Parts: sequence; structure tokens; C-alpha cells
Amino acid sequence: MKKILNDPGAYVDQTLDGLCLAYPVYYKRSAPQARVIVRAQPKSAKKVAIVTGGGSGHLPVFTGYVGHGLADACAIGDVFSSPSVDQIVEAIRAVNSGAGVLLLQGNYSGDNMNFEMASEMVDLEGIETKIVRVTDDVASASADERRKRRGVAGLIYAYKIAGAKAESGADLKEVAEAAQKAVEATRSMGVALTPCTVPAAGKPTFTLADNEMEIGMGIHGERGVRRGPLKPADAIAEEIFSLLLTDLPLSTADHVSVLVNSLGATPLEELLIVFRYVARRLAELKVQIVVPLVGRFATSMEMTGMSLSICKLDAALEALLKAPCDSPFLRI
Repeated sequence: MKKILNDPGAYVDQTLDGLCLAYPVYYKRSAPQARVIVRAQPKSAKKVAIVTGGGSGHLPVFTGYVGHGLADACAIGDVFSSPSVDQIVEAIRAVNSGAGVLLLQGNYSGDNMNFEMASEMVDLEGIETKIVRVTDDVASASADERRKRRGVAGLIYAYKIAGAKAESGADLKEVAEAAQKAVEATRSMGVALTPCTVPAAGKPTFTLADNEMEIGMGIHGERGVRRGPLKPADAIAEEIFSLLLTDLPLSTADHVSVLVNSLGATPLEELLIVFRYVARRLAELKVQIVVPLVGRFATSMEMTGMSLSICKLDAALEALLKAPCDSPFLRI
């Protein structure tokens, strides 16, 4: 294993130290050594707070999207592991201003259990919460079982839209509804070309031959929908694009946002080649792209590969997507 680290056991905490030192205007820990990151600048008084969380190894998700117009706090677990119930409770308490707290998370079993338990615990303290789970990965379950789908890069749309709604002064029910509407409007799928290595494990999470790719691979190495020979960029983009549109039909004059995301090691040049193809296909359908996002937004350590997300926008979602936000990893 070749990684730039000190002790695998200190990987997460030293990452958080570096994050807060690099971006002190944006981030701070809720308490010394806590694995909870909160906004460094005071948030609006009596605003619905948004708390997220998940395993390390996916930066900028989850921690990077704490900021104005985004989340207010993030609880961080070990690499590819859920944060603990206590960490989530601490995050909720740190940012609760009395207007309620939206818990916004990816749909994974450990996260589901721990966020539910945290919600129940703070309810006893009089803190109202609502939970929205992001389920955008079409490779992980059929359309009939959408509630079972994983949350992947589509989390960014949920953060952005819920964050803008909260900043507008909306109440907890309205913020949760906006987040859920963003989830329902978003579909994602990825392709992996190489595995990644979890520091504590010291070996790749799966194996792929040099000439192979896997369509639909999950961000923790979960099995995809098809493994086969590596194809040219346009062929990969077409396969994923067609699968997404089967699940999310588009019509002439629709507005969408497109996110082409690096899973870690894939360079921006290759992402732009994919975006070029998707933009051309959407133009053929007379669909307008709004707020395109191309870059590293939700990773899987150093995995080589990319994911494509499409968020179908109505006027309300588009306005929230275009509203200002500010973090080191997303600014609009």
C-alpha cells in the first residue's frame, strides 16, 4: 500500500485537523478532538439546521459541504464507516437553534440505524428532527424499490437545495420537503476502473483487470450491474446516460443540472470529455443544462472512475439550486 499518511489509526483525526487548519474561516470542530465539524461563522439565528454525516474517505462528501447555504454540521465516522450515535447527537446539539434539525444522509444501513437512534435521543430533549435519505444510485435497486437505493453524488443536490431552503427562513417541514423533492428528482450511476485501498485494511477493496471496468460500482466497492472490457469515453457516457434517462425520462424544454464527478483519481480532463458528450446528447433532446458541475464532489479514496448525476428541475428547485452558497468545495 502506498499512501501519504502517518498512522492508519490517526488517518481521520489528522485529516480533520488539516481541514480545519486549511479552511479556518469555514470549519471548526464542535469540541477539541470531536469528530464533528460545524460552521466556523455564526449561522442565521433561529434557522432550521442541517446535519449530515457519514464515513471518511469520500471528501468533499460529507464534511466539505458544511457552509452557508449548505449543511451546518457533519458527524464523521472512520473510513467507509458510519459516525456513531453519540457523534450525530453532538452535531445536532451543536447547531440546534430551536427551529428544528434536518438530518440529511446517504441510504446505508449503519447510517440509517445511527441517525434514527440519534433522532430518538434528541427528541427526548425537545429537539425536533426530520430525516431525509438520499437514494440516487440507480444501479443499487430497481425503480420499484427506489427506497432501497444507495446515496452517492446526488447528495450534493440535496445539500444545496435543502440548504438554500433553510437560509430562506422556511420551517423544518418545508426544508425536509425540499430535500426530499431534490432526492426524487436526481439519478446517478458510476463506473469504476480501479479499486481503492482503505488505510486500516492495507489492501484493495476489490480487483479489476487492467483492461476492465465495472458499471454501477458503489462508492465502497459494492458490486455493479456489469463488468466488461474498458470502452471509450463516449461509449461509457452513453451507457450510463441511457440508463439514467430510462429511470428519469426527459422532455423537450426540460431543465436539468448535470454533475460529472471524479471518484478520486480521475482527472478533470477526462470528466470534461464525458460532460462534452452528455451536453451534446441533452442538446439533441432540446433539454437545457442549468448549473453544470464537473469535478471532484464525492469520492471513494483514490478510486479511478467517475459518476454521472442528472437532477431534473422545476422552477422551485432551479431557484434553490441557483441561490448563493459558500464552502471551499462548492460556491454558487
